[in-house]
Amino acid sequence: MGEVLSETRSPMPLLYRRHSSGEVLKNLASVSSSLLPAFGTLVGDDSPFLKKYVIAPYDRRYRWWQAFLVLLVIYSAWSSPFELAFKKGASGPLLVIDLVVDLFFTIDIILTFFVAYLDKSTYLLVDDHKKIATRYVTHMMFPIDVASTLPFQSIYRLFTGRTHHGQIFGFLNLLRLWRLRRVSKLFSRLEKDTRFSYFWTRCTKLICVTLFAVHSAGCFYYWIATHHRRIEDTWIGSIVQDIEHRSIWLGYTYSLYWSIVTLTTTGYGDLHAVNTGEKVFNIFYMLFNIGLTSYLIGNMTNLIVHSAVRTFVMRDSINEILRYASKNRLPEGLKQQMLAHMQLKFKTAELQQEEVLEDLPKAIRSSIAQHLFRKCVEKTYLFKGISEDLSSQLVTDLKAEYFPPKVEVVLENEIPTDFYIVVSGSMEVLTHRNRTEHLLTSLGPMDVFGEIGVLFNIPQPFTVRSKKLSQVVRISHHHFKELVQPLNHDTKTIMSNFIQYLKNLKKEVQDEITFLTDHLCDLNIEQVSENHDTSDYDQEDTPITNTPSRSSPSRVIIHAHKPHEERPETGKVVQLPGSVSELLELAEKKLGKRGSVILMEDGSQVEDLEALRDNDHLFIF
Repeated sequence: MGEVLSETRSPMPLLYRRHSSGEVLKNLASVSSSLLPAFGTLVGDDSPFLKKYVIAPYDRRYRWWQAFLVLLVIYSAWSSPFELAFKKGASGPLLVIDLVVDLFFTIDIILTFFVAYLDKSTYLLVDDHKKIATRYVTHMMFPIDVASTLPFQSIYRLFTGRTHHGQIFGFLNLLRLWRLRRVSKLFSRLEKDTRFSYFWTRCTKLICVTLFAVHSAGCFYYWIATHHRRIEDTWIGSIVQDIEHRSIWLGYTYSLYWSIVTLTTTGYGDLHAVNTGEKVFNIFYMLFNIGLTSYLIGNMTNLIVHSAVRTFVMRDSINEILRYASKNRLPEGLKQQMLAHMQLKFKTAELQQEEVLEDLPKAIRSSIAQHLFRKCVEKTYLFKGISEDLSSQLVTDLKAEYFPPKVEVVLENEIPTDFYIVVSGSMEVLTHRNRTEHLLTSLGPMDVFGEIGVLFNIPQPFTVRSKKLSQVVRISHHHFKELVQPLNHDTKTIMSNFIQYLKNLKKEVQDEITFLTDHLCDLNIEQVSENHDTSDYDQEDTPITNTPSRSSPSRVIIHAHKPHEERPETGKVVQLPGSVSELLELAEKKLGKRGSVILMEDGSQVEDLEALRDNDHLFIF
């Protein structure tokens, strides 16, 4: 199976190439080897990826050759109508230039027999000479290309020895306008090329279309006048005496003037149709102008509106926020936060990760997330020392967000659903006492916030507010738990990092967490117990208890009364130990009351701790 996927060095899709020997070959020749600089060796290049004497269609030098031909096409688009209308201009220097231009297009026809093409049904690059030649010769482009290149007037003079003064050669020269398709293809390619401004490329195209329409209409209108039986009874003969012996550039100037005035619907009236033929031509030209003007106005409107549509949407969104805040009488500070967030959304639209990546495959999104946030996650205190596997999985589904200054990201006493890592910017950690704010500490890049509420499964103890424009990544509580639970070693590493972090907190921060001492004691006891169990397990061949090992300690809420009994005291969140007896001892320590029965909320008795889940309420009495 001699098919292989290969990427070229040109801006084109991945293509396939078939090789008869089944060798693994690249599809297209490299830019440096597919074409030779000189035309004499251009076709004779011995490329290692394409057959001999085959040109890669997307080669850079072949593209430059095509761009050079576009300049000649522009000349042909001007000269063909001009030579038809002004017969005297078709001889002399213009005739020599036409021959040179036709020579270049003849060379291009020859080169086309050596240019590989893409099979649209199989998406294979065909480099077989016979197939290339057959495809080109049997296509309708070949006879028109040849007809638009032949210098009919020079051939007639060569075979007859005299010059033909009829109009037949002038109309045959209009076949050169077939070359305009090259200009259309060039603009289509430039509009898709992000290296060029779409706005200016489109404007240039519209200007070229307008100039060609003005030039062609003026030349045809002048031709109608010069071929009328009485030149005095024409639009130009009635105002310019002896026009046939005047300069052709005078007539050309009058023709362009009339064409532009008519196209713009100005209609000064100084140049107007005199005979019936001119009036009929004017009718069709003005009908054409209606379509052309609509095309130009529509395109220009689209370009201008497209650049301003984001501004319109932003203004509408801001006005909606202002109306909402006024209707609900929101505080001024909250209204300013809403406005700042909305303005930031539009200013950083190109930086919003979700909007940019939502249409990309998951593999590409994961690779981008690894590149952007992997180092940041690994440098946070909570994830130092974790395995490569867990680090990779954590980064894959991170959600990036931007916050303007003075916006609250986490609220005190908020139910925890996520915790955050600061990528850039800074945050302020605040607490409220007696309805006043107190700054506890500041956070910078690679710092974590919101994790205390998540790991303890309690309402958030602090308010976190952005100090300046900041980017953070958000980790979901449930997603984090699903990733960590199967990994024993990483769970212990994270908990160890967390305990050490809590111990190193500033005293004023520790004082704000009233339950911190009890939780630290519990976490230390459990950590020592786990280390002891691991040591015993290493010394013996079997675990020291019959209870199966848990992937990670669950958190439960214990109460010192029976279910459905209303008591003023609240429950206590504890880490679930390894056995029922240990749970009863822990309950005695926490609740100050020795119990012997453990019930669930529905009244069922607990006998196996493995059946419990996080946040279950246990009633011990």
